[in-house]
Amino acid sequence: MKHRTVADLDHEELATLAREHLLAGQLIDRAGMPTVIRHGVDVMRDVAIDEWMAASPLYTKRMQRLLGFEGDSVETCFKGMQIDIGAPPEFMDFRYTVIDDHHGEFHLDHCGALMDVEPMGDDFVVAMCHHIEDPTFDATGWATNPRLRMRPIHRPPRSPADRHPHCAWQVTIDESYDPTPAPAPAARLAESNAARLPLAAIGAPDSSADGMLDYTAALDPDLQLRDFATPALRAIDDEVCLQGHLLVMGFVMAVESRFGTEAAVDATDKQFTGVAGVVADRLCRTFGLGAAAADVATVFSLHPAFRPGAYVNWDVAVDGDVVRLALGDCVATDEKGFESWMTLLADGRDRALSAIAAAVDPHWAVRADGDRQWVVERGDTAAAELPEVAVTKFSTGVKFGFDR
Repeated sequence: MKHRTVADLDHEELATLAREHLLAGQLIDRAGMPTVIRHGVDVMRDVAIDEWMAASPLYTKRMQRLLGFEGDSVETCFKGMQIDIGAPPEFMDFRYTVIDDHHGEFHLDHCGALMDVEPMGDDFVVAMCHHIEDPTFDATGWATNPRLRMRPIHRPPRSPADRHPHCAWQVTIDESYDPTPAPAPAARLAESNAARLPLAAIGAPDSSADGMLDYTAALDPDLQLRDFATPALRAIDDEVCLQGHLLVMGFVMAVESRFGTEAAVDATDKQFTGVAGVVADRLCRTFGLGAAAADVATVFSLHPAFRPGAYVNWDVAVDGDVVRLALGDCVATDEKGFESWMTLLADGRDRALSAIAAAVDPHWAVRADGDRQWVVERGDTAAAELPEVAVTKFSTGVKFGFDR
């Protein structure tokens, strides 16, 4: 039986996959933070700030260019936030109102990130909703207009405890404001192969176009990914997966600057393993997969860690009762001065592959079979859940159900 690849998905399946990949990007952060929390809430906070300030301005500009809505207005900023791993639709249910080019508001009807940290106490809530959001929101706004500011109307800790919406913000562009400085972490990450990867081309639709090829129309507060045409969805999904790689490298940079390369590699290996397993589990449930070799291969093909194809040279093949994996030379493995999931995998740190296989069925195991090659085969003994995966499951995003 042949496994499925992104090329095999129809329009609705592509929209579903892109939505899953947006949420997967949010889970990258959830898998990374447990690796640094032992250093204290303040360190975790500062790592998260540097991580998002490195990646967000870069991928924000890329999505604007891809979908043709570059500009310097509030509307431009909001459009970018609608297709951002920092704000996956529904899990982070941002509701946007554009007043004019220089003024707008948004609120969150549901904040999955708040649901994750609220049980941990007010110190964690303040760290996320105040200390992290203030500089990272400004960094996201900087990509559109350095004089754009996002300021809270109200935000957690919630009072009363069940307050809705979870938070509300005013967005203002004022020429009298001093420009936000270019985020230093983004300037460094801009030198990576990932940041410089050419944008995917949005191909022409067939005679039965099934949606928008760009986002030049006015902002749609109820935008859904299925509103985009199939060729646009393929390009959007490529960019969403690349957003994840940029966020990972931002995390590596933040940890490395504080604790050195060895600690950063170890933390990133754990992060990769944790998110790899929970995202694989979500893909299995979302696409109704079973436990056959073709299902294992499908998950390895659809997993965002190994996309986009222009960045990661990833080969998956079903060979009888086993699945063969191979990581070829590519721009992802050729990052100079940046560690990432793919540079770690190229160096033999392949624990994440086992997490993915076990998420399909714990009887599937991975073994190395040459340089950057692996075999996934079924055994008689079910593997225990890896601790990195178990830790990542604290996030409500792992079981979150899209309802819209």
